[in-house]
Amino acid sequence: MPSSPSEPEQPITWILTDGTVGMRIQCLGLAKAAGLTPIVKRVHPSLLLRALPVLGSLPGVPATAGGDPIAPPWPDVVISCGRRTAGAALAVKRLSGQRAFLAHIQDPRLDPRRFDLLVVPEHDPTRGPNVVTTLGALNPHDPEILADAARHWEPEAAGMPRPLVAVMVGGSNKRYDFSADAVARFVDRLRAVADSGAGLLVVTSRRTDAATRAALRDGLAGRKAQVWTGDGENPYLGFLALADALVVTSDSVNMASEACATGKPVYIATVEPESGRLAAFHARLRAAGHTRAFDGRIDHWTHPCLDETPRVGQTLRQRLIDAGLLAA
Repeated sequence: MPSSPSEPEQPITWILTDGTVGMRIQCLGLAKAAGLTPIVKRVHPSLLLRALPVLGSLPGVPATAGGDPIAPPWPDVVISCGRRTAGAALAVKRLSGQRAFLAHIQDPRLDPRRFDLLVVPEHDPTRGPNVVTTLGALNPHDPEILADAARHWEPEAAGMPRPLVAVMVGGSNKRYDFSADAVARFVDRLRAVADSGAGLLVVTSRRTDAATRAALRDGLAGRKAQVWTGDGENPYLGFLALADALVVTSDSVNMASEACATGKPVYIATVEPESGRLAAFHARLRAAGHTRAFDGRIDHWTHPCLDETPRVGQTLRQRLIDAGLLAA
């Protein structure tokens, strides 16, 4: 009896990351949505390769100047995110004999034909037959993960007044500065929410500086508010899942996207005015009805979930099926 054709095995999948949490989370979200089990490789591309990622396609250019080993067996699929890892991804594709399927998230400002799939924000200019555009950032936080987080952190919210408002606080970056005066105005608005009868679940991030953490802790003392400033287990996902509404500082595309994926009311707190692509991103969110500006008041309203991870994951999966790397 003739044997049936064998199905493709699970492809070897590498995620290339420079350690930036927001970039790694997007890669993990895409891999999970496509049904892939990735190996995470932390790479440290040279300054030259980070500045000129196209050099990764040239013979003899190493993918990394340190970090995890980049060696055979070469992957069938490479997932990377951000310009800083684009050159490393091109180098791995070259080292694999051009065999690896390269899926890259964010616009690398290179010819899109160098990649097999590009996932770029709508506000970036790159387009092409292998380009998928998104409004929000990808993430791996599916409903099951959020439900588990809600159960785990539910005791922390027991007895808190409703509505329960989660406040996701970022911090300064090269394009966005949390000044003391701006933080003080933000805390004043949070006090107004608490004084209206709501409960606050506040979580800071790795980028939140000590002064902002102190301003939140001291400014909300005596209110029905829990403020996590970095000690112990991070309650971010639990607070996201338990909240009736969310306030997110506007510095983080990832946090805003994850909040909008819940379908709950999302308020964007402009601690400092946005500019460039960040301003364009928030303008699109508001125009699509996913967010409103935070002015110290919380209302009940609804919007469609901005959860594009399943859609993009299915696109990647279909491309891999078409390439013979996955079974249909």
